[in-house]
Amino acid sequence: MRKFFGTDGIRGTANSWPMTPDIALRVGMAAGSLFKRGEHRHRVVIGKDTRLSGYMIEPALVSGFTAVGMDVFQFGPLPTPAVAMLTRSLRADLGVMISASHNAYCDNGIKLFGPDGYKLSDDVELQIEKLIESDPKDILAEPDRLGRAQRIEDARARYIEFAKRTFPRNLRLEGLRIVIDCANGAAYKAAPTALWELGAEVVAMGVEPNGFNINEKCGSTYPEAMCEKVREIRADIGIALDGDADRVIIADENGEIVDGDQVIALITKAWQAEDRLSAKGVVTTVMSNLGLERYIESLGLEMARTQVGDRYVVEHMRRHGYNIGGEQSGHIVLSDFSTTGDGLVAALQVLGVVASGNRPVSELCSLFEPLPQILRNVRYKQGKPLDEAAVRDAIAEASTRLGTTGRLIVRPSGTEPVIRIMGEGDDESLVRAVVNDIVTAVEDVAA
Repeated sequence: MRKFFGTDGIRGTANSWPMTPDIALRVGMAAGSLFKRGEHRHRVVIGKDTRLSGYMIEPALVSGFTAVGMDVFQFGPLPTPAVAMLTRSLRADLGVMISASHNAYCDNGIKLFGPDGYKLSDDVELQIEKLIESDPKDILAEPDRLGRAQRIEDARARYIEFAKRTFPRNLRLEGLRIVIDCANGAAYKAAPTALWELGAEVVAMGVEPNGFNINEKCGSTYPEAMCEKVREIRADIGIALDGDADRVIIADENGEIVDGDQVIALITKAWQAEDRLSAKGVVTTVMSNLGLERYIESLGLEMARTQVGDRYVVEHMRRHGYNIGGEQSGHIVLSDFSTTGDGLVAALQVLGVVASGNRPVSELCSLFEPLPQILRNVRYKQGKPLDEAAVRDAIAEASTRLGTTGRLIVRPSGTEPVIRIMGEGDDESLVRAVVNDIVTAVEDVAA
């Protein structure tokens, strides 16, 4: 059991446990001491999104890292995948992203990357947790071994050049009108700049962060604004990122949503045609639509599923040699380029297919017919609703009713106090009924 870490780092309401300056300080000391390996000057890189609370969390982390003798390189607002990339590029011992991803501004989080740019394993996170709660006197550096902190001014430019190099060299985006919604988050400067430098006509949204408006009725969690803008200006495509830009949702020229499953299908088809697949298949989570699985199989490939969380997708990819993986929510991991989900890079792969032909996005990104899938979220205040007998009985009855004609997944969120209920099957009315029954049961015990 982990006390601080969830499925994607440490996350919570800003200035409430565990997202307090005290815990951030201890995370810096704990993680810094664990990754001090060897006699060289150790370094950690830190990026953040645009939340007001980043100004509180970042100095506390810097204090913790310098206290155990690590030098700190601060990037300012920068996408999560950029931090992962620069951890490797700058030969850092550790990378940190301060972000609560798609959550509202009132939350914040701490994501950690090892020197290889990959998110830490469960075992390493447990080691950090033990150090967080231990007496720090044994890991504090001597006065002459304290770390220093400095800002890196060209971090954004480095990431922009990296992202542009993932786009096919023989193609340009001239003639394409692109709406990009940056969610008032970490990519508010990097993403529009990269698209413009590749030749596109760019209409940018969500690029005026004020510390409070990250993900607020914008970005990948609220793509309606992006879709409306696509229709309004008759754009060729819309791209919506989340607060830390590690996920993406696409809209076609009609303003219709293209989710992560369709993006995975498109990239898989394109890479298979170019003989770029490193394994005969892709990796997704249990949330991906059964329609995607059937399509992948029609290509003569296999689709492996993991539990929810992009780092579990990445772990399976690394273990079995896949180079395409992702989640329906828009986390797309392309290991030829990145060690984590990268919304901009995934969008550039879609744009590469668009730019190489004369077909609209609505045709390119309609590769399979999704099965009816109902997803409901129920928020709770305390306790563990899934341990209640009434909820377990409702889930068992729903599973029996669905039988072999569909799938049912009920799980607690790893990032917020929410029970997520997903039902899928060929009979939409049956799926909706069984999901509603479980929602009612959870609401009754969570009230």
